[in-house]
Amino acid sequence: MPARAFPALLAPVLLTLLALSGRSAALIVPITGWTPLNGDANFWADPSGQCVMREERHGQAFPQFTTPDDARSFAVKLQSSLGRSVSNVVTQPVDRAGNWGVLAAYDYQQAGVKYRVSQLYLSDRGVLRTVTGSSAAQHSPACVSDMRDFIRYLAN
Repeated sequence: MPARAFPALLAPVLLTLLALSGRSAALIVPITGWTPLNGDANFWADPSGQCVMREERHGQAFPQFTTPDDARSFAVKLQSSLGRSVSNVVTQPVDRAGNWGVLAAYDYQQAGVKYRVSQLYLSDRGVLRTVTGSSAAQHSPACVSDMRDFIRYLAN
């Protein structure tokens, strides 16, 4: 399976999580050489195709976290829920200009290939929006560090 394969695991996990627990333009990836795939400004790849990022708006209600404690509480639920279907799950709250999101990192296996995934959960006017990046776990391409830093610090 090529590194461009993108995990399609999120819908059932998100529905479970949402039971527990300003409008944006398309994602802009300010990483040199990254381009939208097939002209889709919500799906980006590095020049080698070894790292991909996708922004999705899920249409499900998602709370706006205004304190780190609210985000941390969701992060704990997310870690527990994701841990049922993926491995090596780590979550943490992340500050986005006074609002809070949750960052998750985990390993996901598909068709015999293990992927390392970084995923940011944000509220966009009360609706879930995610920014997800992945790459094959057995490789350590140069794009991984830039992708993870973008998701961790810049994706908004």
